[in-house]
Amino acid sequence: MSQASTHTIAETIADWLVASETQTLPPAVVETCRKLFLDVTGLCVAARHEDYIAATVGAGGPGGCTAIGHAGGFDPFSAALINGTAAHGEDFDDTFEGGPVHSGAVIIPAILALCEKENLGGARALVGVATGVELLCRLSLVTPKAIHKAGFHPTAVFGTMAAAGACAASLGLTRAQTVSAMGIAGSMASGIIEYLAEGTWTKRMHAGWSAQSGMRAALMARGGFLGPRTVFEGTHGFYKAFAPSVAPAFQHLLDGLGETWLMQDIAYKPYACGTMTQPFIDCAIKLAESGVAADDIVEILCKVGEGTVHRLWEPLAVKHAPKTPFGAKFSTPFCMAIGFFDRKAGLAQFTDSAIANRSVQELAAKIRYEIDPNDEYPANFTGHLRATLRNGEALEFHQPHMRGGAHAPLSTADIETKCVDNCLHGGWSSEQAEELRGVAAGIFGAADVSALKNLRG
Repeated sequence: MSQASTHTIAETIADWLVASETQTLPPAVVETCRKLFLDVTGLCVAARHEDYIAATVGAGGPGGCTAIGHAGGFDPFSAALINGTAAHGEDFDDTFEGGPVHSGAVIIPAILALCEKENLGGARALVGVATGVELLCRLSLVTPKAIHKAGFHPTAVFGTMAAAGACAASLGLTRAQTVSAMGIAGSMASGIIEYLAEGTWTKRMHAGWSAQSGMRAALMARGGFLGPRTVFEGTHGFYKAFAPSVAPAFQHLLDGLGETWLMQDIAYKPYACGTMTQPFIDCAIKLAESGVAADDIVEILCKVGEGTVHRLWEPLAVKHAPKTPFGAKFSTPFCMAIGFFDRKAGLAQFTDSAIANRSVQELAAKIRYEIDPNDEYPANFTGHLRATLRNGEALEFHQPHMRGGAHAPLSTADIETKCVDNCLHGGWSSEQAEELRGVAAGIFGAADVSALKNLRG
């Protein structure tokens, strides 16, 4: 789909959203939506007993919508906030390598809450998930790296816009209402990345905040509230506000819209930490499996993309010794060190005892970086290390892409296994985990989404 000269960006997107129907969705897109449902709901269960979720639940209100893994019902906005916060809270959720953005943790919670509130069927849920995830991925390609550079979290700001579009599609809003929904969402988008300073919790809530905000924007638009048509490209529009350092390349958003589905290449994380650290963990594990002991290592030098440094490498002294388990998820040196010792970096690796482990701290302190001007970030996530040993030998390991992504995708069976493991981590029984798998298999073809009630408690 190309942008007509008389159309604003939002109007062009709205034309696609209004025309979207389940009958036109490619099978691979439908399968991606099912995998996202599995991944997101499993993560909701995994995080349900965490302190940050208890705090979020305490801020919610009662109603008829489901917060996965929690008894009773919540109002739709609270359900979307709780589910989105839980899904993204451990940083174990999907990512889009061109962004990077986390789509499932925003769109799935928004659409599930909306469909429960409005008594919409599985087909409307599927349309909303598919279009919302696709829109979120495409929005992230317009100004690569510039959102982070401006101090904002791309998932948070793009997520609000995409959730509004997704909810508009599920509701079957008119073109004008859909445009207003995105226009309204532009004034709701938010999410700064200052959580990096001390490893505090605000990033965890960004996906949930975007989910509930996008839903609210669509419902307000349905009621007649007006938003600006030029929300994306206007003089005071979204990209001017959140990515002022570069000119937006809107062709990456609009070219092939409705014909080419980028969301089919979404990556599912093997490790519960920052996306760009994942290939470096693979390299650290390869180093450990080569037979090298931590005491044999003098230094590890990593080649990195410039756009990752301010979040995952600097201040280097802080990244060598993160203060909180959440902060450790965004320290490449810590993630590499824990991967070296444990050969994994799952939910159990990011704890107070792990960040206090002397051996992990000592190895992390030996890891530094240099910027590789030829690094492909954000188009491709790679890892490279050069370890200098006490005997003078140097060992190099390279990971050419992120495992779980387009180059090495996880199957539906892999995602199901991850989902079950996360359910067990969250205290569910095997029978409850199987119930979730059954809901995932049938929800998008069901007459309604009432099966979500089976995922409470």
